[in-house]
Amino acid sequence: MDTHPHAVGDTADPRATWHDGEQALQARLGLRERMAEIGPQVVRDHMPDQHRELFEKLPTLLLGALDADGQPWATMLAGAPGFVRTPDARTLSAAATLDGQDPALAALRRHGAGAPVGLLGLEPHTRRRNRMNGRLRSISDEGLAVDVVQSFGNCPKYIQARDPVDWIAAPPAVARPLGATLDDAALALIEAADTLFIASASAPAPGMGRSDGVDVSHRGGPPGFVRAHRRLDGGIELRVPDFPGNRFFMTLGNLLRHPRAGLLVADYASGELLHLAAEAQLLWHGDERELRLRVTAGLRRPGALPWRWNEARPAPQFLPADARA
Repeated sequence: MDTHPHAVGDTADPRATWHDGEQALQARLGLRERMAEIGPQVVRDHMPDQHRELFEKLPTLLLGALDADGQPWATMLAGAPGFVRTPDARTLSAAATLDGQDPALAALRRHGAGAPVGLLGLEPHTRRRNRMNGRLRSISDEGLAVDVVQSFGNCPKYIQARDPVDWIAAPPAVARPLGATLDDAALALIEAADTLFIASASAPAPGMGRSDGVDVSHRGGPPGFVRAHRRLDGGIELRVPDFPGNRFFMTLGNLLRHPRAGLLVADYASGELLHLAAEAQLLWHGDERELRLRVTAGLRRPGALPWRWNEARPAPQFLPADARA
């Protein structure tokens, strides 16, 4: 999604809210005119009060960033509720210990102030979520601050509800690079996952003006909804269904323009985070869509997430019709 400040709420050209990748997908489904109308109404250049309220009570914050090679990476920051602050409607800060082994944070440190950042505030136990894309204001060992460029809400669909129940503070364990082939433990975590986060970008490098935004989004499904396949060359290919959502096509539109994704899978029981880099392709099967993701690199960070969580409560969309509340 574009993160040019003048694209938000541009009454002269309502299509300016969406870049050409997003517009192409909206047009394919006959939604381009409708999305052009509602875009300026739902994408703001500041955080509404209800977004600020949610961010400030979160136990985690999802973040996406681009490295020097144009590869997006996704990560998750954690803290006691209140570790995220919004001193005003255009600024967000997170006071958290930043692990130097984290690929997304390492990318932000390398680029410094002005680097594009994608943020997702998701409260798993209530299924509330809001997104904010912006520019890095500052980063240090104690946390980071981001200037808002775009703020927008998301519906609660497909979120598996779970509660943080225990905090285990420990020094970061040594990260384990995996390469493109991954290992059995990483594959087992992927195949059991009910939640996946995807970082994407609308251009291959920061500093390119109008179209260099970074975004991070959520995908949820029944355990096993991410299907892993080992190719003959030993590499890993993932298939992820694209369930119907808000029809913005921010992630998929980015991947049309810049087909590289950063994936994050969390082990909510052990606190391990699995970061993956992948080449992405959108596949169409009639009216249904899925992502094909060819893994190019992996990194396991044992114990990187200090929160431990209870068992997930399935999203209503994945319950039998007679069991939905």
